[in-house]
Amino acid sequence: MYRYALRLVGGSDADAKEVTQEALISAWKGLDTFAGRSSLRTWLFRLVHRRAADLHRHRRPTPIDDDLLSAMVRPSEDNPLRHVERVELLRALQAALDELPWHQRAAWLLREIEGMSYDEIAAALDTTVGAVRGHLHRGRRTLAERMERWR
Repeated sequence: MYRYALRLVGGSDADAKEVTQEALISAWKGLDTFAGRSSLRTWLFRLVHRRAADLHRHRRPTPIDDDLLSAMVRPSEDNPLRHVERVELLRALQAALDELPWHQRAAWLLREIEGMSYDEIAAALDTTVGAVRGHLHRGRRTLAERMERWR
């Protein structure tokens, strides 16, 4: 949940912690409303998504330069140039993700990073599978265009 929130809010640790905490508080308070129509995981991700959307609505998103994705790549001891290329690639990917519209970014993160199915994503985002497919298609197309030089 935190990992999804962190990427959804653009890499701000404080915002991701706030979103995750608010989602867990909502889950605790609303546990009796969980009907079991979806998995608990999907329900929790939907709560994270809603809290992040609330935060997003109240703040204007600003692109930030963070090392979130580059920190996931271990530095290569034997090839410094390769390490620099990977860091640059991950920064470019994060910048491209930050520029995606809200729902496209959310759908892409849930599919590609969290490994959710289309049905799970639709439940988490409270939308239809068709809308998820559309968001993913447009998001992937935009990312492919933005990342063309890295192919």
